[in-house]
Amino acid sequence: NLPVKREVIFFMEQPALLPDLFRTEYSKIVAVLCKYFGMPFLEQAEDIASETFLLASNTWGLKGLPNNPTAWLYTVAKNKAIDFIKHNQVFKQKVYPEIIISSQTSYVPEPDLSPSNIMDSQLKMMFAICNPIIPVEAQVGLALNILCGFGADEIAEAFLTNRDVIYKRLQRAKQKLREENITIDIPPQNEIAVRLDAVLTTVYLLFNEGYFSSSQNNALRKDLCIEAMRLNVLLLENATTNTAESNALLALMCFHASRFEARINNSGEMVLYEEQNEQLWNKELIHKGEYYLNNSAGGNQISTYHLEAAIAYWHTHKQDTQEKWENILQLYNKLLQVNYSPIAALNRTYALAKVMGSDVAIPEAKKLNLQQNLQYHILLSYLYATVDVKIAIEYLQNAENLAKREGDKIHLAKLKLRYLNLNAEK
Repeated sequence: NLPVKREVIFFMEQPALLPDLFRTEYSKIVAVLCKYFGMPFLEQAEDIASETFLLASNTWGLKGLPNNPTAWLYTVAKNKAIDFIKHNQVFKQKVYPEIIISSQTSYVPEPDLSPSNIMDSQLKMMFAICNPIIPVEAQVGLALNILCGFGADEIAEAFLTNRDVIYKRLQRAKQKLREENITIDIPPQNEIAVRLDAVLTTVYLLFNEGYFSSSQNNALRKDLCIEAMRLNVLLLENATTNTAESNALLALMCFHASRFEARINNSGEMVLYEEQNEQLWNKELIHKGEYYLNNSAGGNQISTYHLEAAIAYWHTHKQDTQEKWENILQLYNKLLQVNYSPIAALNRTYALAKVMGSDVAIPEAKKLNLQQNLQYHILLSYLYATVDVKIAIEYLQNAENLAKREGDKIHLAKLKLRYLNLNAEK
């Protein structure tokens, strides 16, 4: 039995209250209306979607929930879109010049909010947003804003900046897309590879922002991770974008998401990999990850997503075997050759320590000199724990000075106390 793709993103969804409907349906309405109006009318599409939810908030508060809240939202959005067309002279002249204001029987094509067109619209919006004419950070911001329904405040929190910076970034990006009159469509076949790379990068960065949240209040943003997985599912449901790389990326996210519940304890503290409760891992997601990783084997090239997914796969095997860590180390070696990054090199030193010992790993880690990176100091404290506890404590103190989340501070304080006791025993 092959897994149903959409199950990948539904396993964590909450009951459909208005805030949850906003999160799931706002982006669908915007995508459909923007495809319906055209990119120059993106703001009008957003306004109609916002007005729809405002009306829902006021009406449902007085009359209660309708029998089918989603259908209610779609009907109101359709009516508002048609009303906008009939009463907007600029739109009529540019898009539907055949409509006559004075005519009561003028035909206006109705926005199509069927499941198939919603999926098609969101997929095409992904390619419109992930356009190389705007910077990557703007692409990710727009994806959060338009495709995931996040406001400027939420995006600012996710990227650890202020609302004004995000607002200006989004406005500049939207203005650029309008000025260039970007077509809301899947690019021609000869452009798919280049454009799909930008789309996958955006989805990957979105998931990473959730998984390694830079928010001062949350070490894990599941909402961002779920949205990234949902967007990736859209890619797999279209034959043109169902590529080896797309499958590898979803496999990577499934493997990481499978350990969500074990990564953070009830106090909001990060739980080290070695101390995670394997019983809390989601076995169904692990199986789905294996399925998509197998699907990704059909390509001609090994991408960074393939290598990272394979590394994540081995991390779903809790047994601390030599074979496991040798495989992980080899995969990191290949990853650094394909796409070097200091963070990947830092993670490699953990595997190196497992295979060859801390004495070999410590010099490799220190070469990176990532003094402003919290994980750099945490890793070195771990490596020194069996070599020199006093130095391990010094690195933990450095980590405490860099920590911003309360959960991280509590975790590091407990870890330092453990090392102090270990040092006292010696």
